[in-house]
Amino acid sequence: MTADEIKERLRSVKYPGFSRDIVSFGLVKEIEVDAKRTQIRLYVVTQSDEVTRKIVEDIESCLAAVPGLPPPDIVIERPPEAADSTPAAGGSRPREAGRGPRRVAGVSRLLAIASGKGGVGKSTVAANLAVALAARGLRVGLLDADIYGPSVPTLFGITPDDHVASDEEGRLVPLERYGVKLVSMGMFVGEGAPLIWRGPMLTKALTQFLQDVKWGDLDYLLIDLPPGTGDVQMTLTMQFALDGGVIVTTPQDVALADVERGIRMFQQAHAPVVGVIENMSFHICPSCGKQSRLFGEGGGQRTATAHSVPFLGGIPLLRSLRESGDAGFPLAASDPRGAVATAFADIAKQIEEGLPVHAEVGHA
Repeated sequence: MTADEIKERLRSVKYPGFSRDIVSFGLVKEIEVDAKRTQIRLYVVTQSDEVTRKIVEDIESCLAAVPGLPPPDIVIERPPEAADSTPAAGGSRPREAGRGPRRVAGVSRLLAIASGKGGVGKSTVAANLAVALAARGLRVGLLDADIYGPSVPTLFGITPDDHVASDEEGRLVPLERYGVKLVSMGMFVGEGAPLIWRGPMLTKALTQFLQDVKWGDLDYLLIDLPPGTGDVQMTLTMQFALDGGVIVTTPQDVALADVERGIRMFQQAHAPVVGVIENMSFHICPSCGKQSRLFGEGGGQRTATAHSVPFLGGIPLLRSLRESGDAGFPLAASDPRGAVATAFADIAKQIEEGLPVHAEVGHA
């Protein structure tokens, strides 16, 4: 069998407790196969020995049915905070490789919100999704990683009078709105003040926002990435252990090629693509309630299907969504029974049910 054929066969191995497989969750990093050996490298960030053991056992069981295939040599790669080697089936142990990206202390799930291009409403989606997750009783933080064009202060009504404090250890204490802890470069520079930074300064700022902020114990820390696949995205995916990524797009075909680049970015980082959200999916007439597909129809669904990732849903295009963002009141909070809040509530439910917990929460 070729490596690709083995990878396809591993799609039958489900992540314990979930309906999604270990390939779509990004656990399978590399497969090497020849006449004498089959090596499978897994990137496992869970601290659960039981989950890791079950994955290894299921892989061995899956491949044992292939005639002539050598028993798999399973190599486990972990982030620094993950547990030590976990016994595999039959008392053997998968080999442990070098340590991988770091985790953020106290954060159970680190979720990146990305788009391949600007203008798709990614920050508005990130803000309302954070509010929707908090409305489910979860502890949520939102980091605005768009250093050049921070939007979170505007979306949450944060003004220059809202001073960011530090704790006794010198760590920044996030501001909080609608149950969401917030940090953004826009909180530290004057309104409209330009930032002229080079790559190393950007990556240092992102690292500090993740490590030198008193986030506390969080179920989710959402990172609102800048558009594209530049320095900030590379730093995040290389240095920190992402639990998943969400791609935001619009329905028209011109946006979908950028979605593919975003999906590849997360796949290269071995982070599962949690799904695709289609913003501006349809317009609802405020007078008659009729839906109009102004930018086409089904583009997000088709792209998600083509890449075997979930389509999480469409967000309607409403004037009130823009107005609430400009006024600093995310619509998911200010109109909790409306069409937008309902759409985000459904997406938040899908994310919570479809994304495994990879870390033990520790105090931060």
